[in-house]
Amino acid sequence: MSEIAGTFVWYELMTSDMKAAEAFYRDVIGWDAADSGLPGMSYTLFSANGTPVCGLTTVQADAAAMGARPGWIGYVGADDVDATAARIEELGGKVLRAPDDIPGIGRFAVAADPHGAVFCLFKGQGEGPAMPAMGTPGHFGWRELHAGDGPAAFDFYAELFGWTKGAAMDMGPMGVYQIFGRNGVDLGGIMTKAPHIPMPFWLYYVHVADIDAAGARVAAKGGQVVFGPQEVPGGLWILQCRDPQGEMFALVGARG
Repeated sequence: MSEIAGTFVWYELMTSDMKAAEAFYRDVIGWDAADSGLPGMSYTLFSANGTPVCGLTTVQADAAAMGARPGWIGYVGADDVDATAARIEELGGKVLRAPDDIPGIGRFAVAADPHGAVFCLFKGQGEGPAMPAMGTPGHFGWRELHAGDGPAAFDFYAELFGWTKGAAMDMGPMGVYQIFGRNGVDLGGIMTKAPHIPMPFWLYYVHVADIDAAGARVAAKGGQVVFGPQEVPGGLWILQCRDPQGEMFALVGARG
């Protein structure tokens, strides 16, 4: 398994309003935005200090026909997208979009784990951008699965991507928060979703320099803070938010 296989390599927001979403995230996170130049589709690249970090697009008609909805999605590296997609179905997941090529970019597939949380597979045609140090503002630093069944979900992803268990935190009525990683590096956490959450989903955290200032920008630009600020291990604070189109995202950073 290569160094990037089993790690998150890209993120993408499918939105109902590209212009409004671009303005919101530029103002809240400080991303720069530019058209990707991909033929035949509207696709914006967000970047931080010149490094591409994620993409922005609308739900394409063919994807909508297969049940795709607006929201953030993460791409996990795979050495062989086709073989990994086949393994997903062997393990009880579902391939929502069969492996396909993005000319000049790479090969991808869209899938769901056995409880319905959606993610993508990706193998690029070249090396991706060099990732900055953990905690760099504007870059994704944590991934969190609100799972249909936390322990079962961990077993699925561990078998698929080689993830290993890190620390586990008992959060009382909220259940156990299981940190997962690969090659000794923590990548995120898995927990059983709260009963009021209708569907399992992945939540992605972006680093910001000042969590309180970022939260103020979320509210000022028409978004909503739905949880936090909450302190987490390491002296950082998190916010879970909705953008003006209603899509969930999260922020992590220091106070003051």
